[in-house]
Amino acid sequence: QVQLVESGGGLVQAGGSLRLSCTASGSILSVNAMRWYRQPPGKLRELVAGITRGDSTNYADSVKGRFTISRDNAKNTVYLQMNSLKSEDTAVYYCNALISVPPDWYRYLEFWGQGTPVTVSS
Repeated sequence: QVQLVESGGGLVQAGGSLRLSCTASGSILSVNAMRWYRQPPGKLRELVAGITRGDSTNYADSVKGRFTISRDNAKNTVYLQMNSLKSEDTAVYYCNALISVPPDWYRYLEFWGQGTPVTVSS
């Protein structure tokens, strides 16, 4: 079994910062790409940022210059540093990862965390 557990969400004023963390645990052989998604109230889930095992990153246009994704491969953990938060960043943030599990090193399965809510007050 593999679990992704997020933490770090909460309530923050506009212009403030939060740092989200997500750690993968369980029977893991390798963690490939890791991503953060978010789902604002009443809207569809959207990709916020992604990072490869080699630290290549990509961002949604709406968060470029404000959010930074990073990872610690030794800890199977991905982070999302969110600065200059706006009310439109209010959403439930989900961690997503491609992980290989025993016995197949080269078959990557997709896993999701349970989500952590972020509320930005204006």
